[in-house]
Amino acid sequence: MSRAVAPAQDTPTPAGATVADGPAGAAAPRGAATPLPGPEPGASRPRSARAGAWAELLRLPALFTVPGDALAGAAASGARPGPRTLLAIGSSLCLYEAGMALNDWADRTEDAAERPHRPLPSGRIRPAAALTAAGALTGAGLALAAGAGRPALAVAAPLTATVWAYDLALKHTPAGPAAMAAARALDLLLGAAATGGGIRTALPSAALLGTHTLAVTAVSRRETTGGSALAPLAALATTGALTRLVTHRRTRLPAGRRAAAAPGLPGPGPAGRPPRATGVLATALGAAYAATAARPYFHAALNPSPPLTRRAVGGGIRATIPLQAALAARSGSAGTALLVAALAPAGRVLARRPGMRKVSIT
Repeated sequence: MSRAVAPAQDTPTPAGATVADGPAGAAAPRGAATPLPGPEPGASRPRSARAGAWAELLRLPALFTVPGDALAGAAASGARPGPRTLLAIGSSLCLYEAGMALNDWADRTEDAAERPHRPLPSGRIRPAAALTAAGALTGAGLALAAGAGRPALAVAAPLTATVWAYDLALKHTPAGPAAMAAARALDLLLGAAATGGGIRTALPSAALLGTHTLAVTAVSRRETTGGSALAPLAALATTGALTRLVTHRRTRLPAGRRAAAAPGLPGPGPAGRPPRATGVLATALGAAYAATAARPYFHAALNPSPPLTRRAVGGGIRATIPLQAALAARSGSAGTALLVAALAPAGRVLARRPGMRKVSIT
């Protein structure tokens, strides 16, 4: 999750998305009276400052990339979203946020040198509080998955293990991108399992979403150093391939929707194919996915500087939502696809609010 779910992502702020906080206790202007000693790091702060620090730690605008996993999984399984789908979404959100908090806890030493403005190295949140939040959110995520049924819990358990393994051990290894991709794929399967449909029919959609996450995570590994055009080029090629698969390849519909395609019943057309309108919607959403991801990847490939690399990662993360929507439309669920697509502008509105402008989406 980005991370992953991305799964949960562990990357620095895209260019222009945040403003580094100045160091606490900066020197007073010449001639000014000597100030009284200020509060120690982690001491009591105004409520709005604490809320802003937690919003930055948990990457609140990035939460809008999470519900589409479960909804796309429900669509791919052939079942209608219901109360258990909502529980799966809640579980995904908790596990995603657990990964974000755990990520910054695990990277606090590295961030002190490379990203000192982040909440932990700047002293706005204590490391123990971040670790406690990660544990509490993990427990809540597993409890919500258990409420959605045993099949959902059976998927949430390996998803949780993948999130923790990525943050604590795999992130800086060659297996890191694959672990992040696996987390996003499992998150989609969590929606399928909770909704009551078949997990097997959701595997193709999970593979496509995981492939996209793999490409984004590979690019993110060069965010602070830049210098590599290979990862953005590979991500650009991957985006083109995924766009073609989503918009041109028709999948075999799940059993429930094939039954609805029988003569005299409303639903998908002959041979279990989605109606023409749903195909047009999938094409439009696939085009939106390509437009969101391809341009920043192309720019990063031409000039793999850290700012453009960070911009490419931000574009790849934002492209997750139209991809999820396209996968739902590809499965024949136009209503779910439109619901997922609506999350993109909602996320942009939140990110532009004054209190959210310092919050990285990654």
